[in-house]
Amino acid sequence: MKRIRDNIVPLGLSFVLLAMATTAVVYAPTLYQLFCQATGYGGTVTVKRDVNPGVDRIGRAITVRFDANVANGLPWTFKPAQREVKTHIGLPTKIYYTATNNSDRTIVGRAIYNVTPDAAGYYFTKTQCFCFNEQKLAPGETAKMPVMFYVDPEFETDIDTKTIQTITLSYTFFQLKSDKEAVARATSLKDEAVARDKDLSTAKTAEFEGPRPLRK
Repeated sequence: MKRIRDNIVPLGLSFVLLAMATTAVVYAPTLYQLFCQATGYGGTVTVKRDVNPGVDRIGRAITVRFDANVANGLPWTFKPAQREVKTHIGLPTKIYYTATNNSDRTIVGRAIYNVTPDAAGYYFTKTQCFCFNEQKLAPGETAKMPVMFYVDPEFETDIDTKTIQTITLSYTFFQLKSDKEAVARATSLKDEAVARDKDLSTAKTAEFEGPRPLRK
């Protein structure tokens, strides 16, 4: 039985770092990337997984809940397509979030994510999604964003996680500067979501991001 202690930031310090990181992701994404690399928060390691693994690689059932938030001042509606799913450890599972721009102008936003309980985040991996990038929605436009996630099988053998029955994946969108130059620079959230969903729908394997080196 393992304990995930070697590279974990002390709890009090982690709250301070997370607050700093939230500010950094809005104003200085490069700084946020450095934070992720230093603490393991936010996902910095990529591994390729089979989208349809064999039965022998699938573990016990687990519930994953989904949360969506928008920061003050962002006139978007943002929500998960479903509030929770029941899946299995080791089984890649695809879900969706939707975002709608309720304003009369194009707005640029950026999302960050969090996984709770904290210990579960150590084993929770997902495909690259709509996080950390400058992305825009036109007036009245809606994007349906896919997220494929995977709970590493070592989750079942770690003393800190083996009894956890529910994991929550939470995203928060922040508004960025949305002048003409920023809008031109940002990618289309809708177009990118459509392209990614098409790729995931036909893929036999997918690349998953996690906060630690994972077993291949």
